[in-house]
Amino acid sequence: YPDEQIVQQAAGQIPWFHNCMLLDKVKDPEERLWYIQQTIQHGWSRSILTQRVESGLYRRQGEGVLTNFNQTLPQPQSDLAQQILRDPYNFDFLNLGNEAQERELETALIHHIREFLLEMGVGFAFVGSQYPIQVSGKEYRLDLLFYHFRLHCFVVVDLKTVEFEPEFSGKMNFYVSAVDDLLRSPVDNPTIGIVLCKTQDQTVVEYALRDVNKPIGISTFQLKNALPEPLKGNLPSIEELETQLNILSVEIKEGRDIEEQE
Repeated sequence: YPDEQIVQQAAGQIPWFHNCMLLDKVKDPEERLWYIQQTIQHGWSRSILTQRVESGLYRRQGEGVLTNFNQTLPQPQSDLAQQILRDPYNFDFLNLGNEAQERELETALIHHIREFLLEMGVGFAFVGSQYPIQVSGKEYRLDLLFYHFRLHCFVVVDLKTVEFEPEFSGKMNFYVSAVDDLLRSPVDNPTIGIVLCKTQDQTVVEYALRDVNKPIGISTFQLKNALPEPLKGNLPSIEELETQLNILSVEIKEGRDIEEQE
């Protein structure tokens, strides 16, 4: 641990089994201290702490996420907004492969809203999916809309199952402007936009955000890894499984009929 006295004071504020798990799974002293501090601050149970450690949360915190918050938000709001982001977001709790489409991803996240909110982090409250907004008589729909009660602002999330493209930031700029005008109250802070993509190129993102005047962050997400190629050929298809299940069902029924006749 970095400072033995500081760590002893911090470690003494979390349960013994939390400390045992951290000593077993986290080898870096500074990282271990960070998890202790987060556990104290957020009241994490041992199961939640374990999940956070196994997902590598310490290494996914917002400092490295590409945003324009420093240019579009005042201090300290810009720093606080940066801290709520992660890269990548870990969606391995979804039963989806890497080829999932945007609507599939959105639907799966809503069906697993508890896990989704845990991954988004403390402070996010879910407002709606495919949230409708009217601009000049035309309806637009936001993939996901949240309210962050610590930042006191709306957060618009746009899901993209492809690599980041420059036009994504322009679309998000439009969404954020609309939410600011139509939903934001006088006591709310400026709305934030987050574009979640499959992959991104840092230079492309930096150019895309350079002259955008609304606060936007670009991050990536991870799904469960696809099956290795050697395994794919050895596993039955859905159709083959259905055929085998039908045969098995018939065999079971015939066996029961014979038993009843005897």
